Amino acid sequence: ISCWNPLQSLLSSMKQACEILTRDQEGGAARIPFETFSFLYSYLAGIDGEISETETKAFLQEIQEKADKHFGMVLIRHF
Repeated sequence: ISCWNPLQSLLSSMKQACEILTRDQEGGAARIPFETFSFLYSYLAGIDGEISETETKAFLQEIQEKADKHFGMVLIRHF
């Protein structure tokens, strides 16, 4: 039995986006700017419809705090 989890699906999509959009070399941290991450995450969460705006804002706040310690860059390990 498989249980579909919208958050895990979204995070998997975000990981792939980071790997595609990064300027890091292959095998690197796959960093992307927080602004890019935030835009994509908000867009995909909105399309999904299963993740509330409150949950989205709280998640992005947490990610921004981590990104601020890395010169505004989001690393896959942050989520």
